[in-house]
Amino acid sequence: MPRGTGNLTGVPFPEAAREAVGNAQLRRNLAKATGTIRAKRAAVVGELPDWAELRAAGAAIKDDVLAHLDTHLTRFEAAATERGSTVHWARDADEANRIVTDLIAATGAREVVKVKSMATAEIGLNEALESAGIAAVETDLAELIVQLGHDKPSHILVPAIHRNRAEIRAIFAATMDADLTRDLTDDPRALAEAARAHLRRKFLAAEVAVSGANFAVADTGGLVVVESEGNGRMCLSLPHTLISVVGIEKLIPTWQDLEVFLQLLPRSSTGERMNPYTSVWTGPTEGQTSHIVLVDNGRTATLADPDGRAALRCIRCSACLNSCPVYERTGGHAYGSTYPGPIGAVLSPQLTGVDRNPTLPYASSLCGVCLDVCPVAIDIPSMLVHLRAHTPKPPTESATMRAAAWAMSNHNRWRRLLRAGRFAKALTRRNTAPPPLSAWTRARDLPQPPPQTFRDWWASR
Repeated sequence: MPRGTGNLTGVPFPEAAREAVGNAQLRRNLAKATGTIRAKRAAVVGELPDWAELRAAGAAIKDDVLAHLDTHLTRFEAAATERGSTVHWARDADEANRIVTDLIAATGAREVVKVKSMATAEIGLNEALESAGIAAVETDLAELIVQLGHDKPSHILVPAIHRNRAEIRAIFAATMDADLTRDLTDDPRALAEAARAHLRRKFLAAEVAVSGANFAVADTGGLVVVESEGNGRMCLSLPHTLISVVGIEKLIPTWQDLEVFLQLLPRSSTGERMNPYTSVWTGPTEGQTSHIVLVDNGRTATLADPDGRAALRCIRCSACLNSCPVYERTGGHAYGSTYPGPIGAVLSPQLTGVDRNPTLPYASSLCGVCLDVCPVAIDIPSMLVHLRAHTPKPPTESATMRAAAWAMSNHNRWRRLLRAGRFAKALTRRNTAPPPLSAWTRARDLPQPPPQTFRDWWASR
């Protein structure tokens, strides 16, 4: 089985969510951060009269990639090889980790710098490198905070969204060199300056860098990273060896297609009209060795599901997380997965199997806001319903559903059941059903039956 995207904690979502909701500080941090990003996104999206057309174009381009993925992959490999990169293929996380570890070990390096990459988090690369005696230094500010705090990311775009400034200052003071944190305050500028000084030492000493890619251009063999801090530019240009770990769904057919996604992505992710740094590289720079590791890790299995393959359109913008009422109250750790939020609730079960993430498809109210904000129009609510149909069901639930189907299949039986609902009120107490239905109502309000059914009301008139 692929590793990395399964449940990382072993705690089912309902239990983890219950604990997270009880953390008032976490809820305040999440509400402030997601509310700010939502407002910025709405403002810049509202500026574009053709936003709906852009979304449709992005979805169509990604669907074309998925329909002809084999052709685009071979085109990309040929173009990247022609321009001086070595392309490696990895069927799963273990194979990808082995390839990257062997490439780093061959250089003799014991420390590497990294551009933030969901793919490397998915496959557990940092842990694999650590077991081989190689330290991986995250250079994205939020990823650095998470790493120094011995924490786990809780958001696709802002991994440290669950931390406030005081907590970040405490992490820096405890882990960075003393000369960088002397008299350090929790002012954002001061925190950023300390991180910049800390990372500059790492950049100048690094011989190897590991990157991800937001997009891989099939017709040129080029890779694209968009980011806000400049750390990506440093990682891509300074080290002598560059290893890029890329999910096979990140392909787009042509260079011209970037004009669509470089409008969709920044507006949906950071609420900006364009990213401060957009780095594009096609092959190695002078004196550099370039490797590209193309990772499957469950993607072709997802592609084979006609009801779920559209999840591979995802461009990792995190708009669905920032808009989801469930995520805003529980945070990303409750999902127990590399990919949290609505997209994680569909993508993680698809990549690893529903049996490894059986509760994630239920981590949603199905309100539909994730579909409304998705820049490539992924119908996440419909996919969640599709996945719920494939999750293991307890015997009591299956029996209840069979009984309900039997009652609803005959209008006379259904009418009598509705009338009987008036007497069910006597069996309930404070919106809680008796066992075994009490397990269901522990997490839901049980609506009280009306004194008269609609059919009886209609007949009386």
